[in-house]
Amino acid sequence: MTQNLLDFPLGPQRMVCMTEETTEWLYLLGQEARIVGISGYTVRPRRARDEKPRVSAFTSAKIDKILELQPDCVLGFSDMQADIAAELVRRGVQVTIFNQRSVAEIFSMLYQVAAMVGQGPQGLERIAAMQAQLGAIETAVAQRVAAGARRPKVYFEEWDVPPISAIRWVSELLGMAGGDDCFPELAQERAGKQRIIADSGETVRRNPDIVIGSWCGKKFRPEAVAARDGWQAVNAVRHGQLFEIKSCDILQPGPAALTDGVAQLHAIVTRWMDADQKGQFA
Repeated sequence: MTQNLLDFPLGPQRMVCMTEETTEWLYLLGQEARIVGISGYTVRPRRARDEKPRVSAFTSAKIDKILELQPDCVLGFSDMQADIAAELVRRGVQVTIFNQRSVAEIFSMLYQVAAMVGQGPQGLERIAAMQAQLGAIETAVAQRVAAGARRPKVYFEEWDVPPISAIRWVSELLGMAGGDDCFPELAQERAGKQRIIADSGETVRRNPDIVIGSWCGKKFRPEAVAARDGWQAVNAVRHGQLFEIKSCDILQPGPAALTDGVAQLHAIVTRWMDADQKGQFA
């Protein structure tokens, strides 16, 4: 009797997501039943924390707990999880590590995960909707600039000690939102240690109009930034333009950054543009 060629699981059935963005994406696709374990840092969607066991941090994981869940696929992000991935592979687990750094690479990851769980068409529809939202933001910015608005210089700080500037997808989203990254050359570097600003005076010299902090889960302290040596002369400090965007909204390279994260960037920038056109920063 010929074996049915479709008599096998269509895509992973028991998935562990070691970072938040794949968890959020699978929930958006209606595929949360496939998830058997998540990262302890997951807050999107909020209900995932109540429904799924937390089995990993970012650079560490409960290997034995993951093995007990008998996953047929573990999803992770970046070289920071390479050691975890290697140990799981040695234990016979299928592991996929994504290393997306740009907006285009995030969209590519989203499509790959959607296709992996048989949701390619739905994934493409959702991706198209996110791309349309980004396009609408860029159009709104272009209209403001055409009407005389200035684009502010923005310093995005991913960590405070040592200071680390924006990763590439944040820098790209900031540009779409209407701001100009103060350290565009550093945004091209893939590792955080390559984006360290060794000379704190360099940020002062670049004189950002806006400072946005997202300290990888630690609360941003604008008063501490304002008190840094020499920073009292920085436009952002002089005009009270220091803001926080939660890391779960902008530093997770998935749906959050492409929707809520960029929307918050755009809101901050457009408020600055409005105030600047009224002469409030003269």
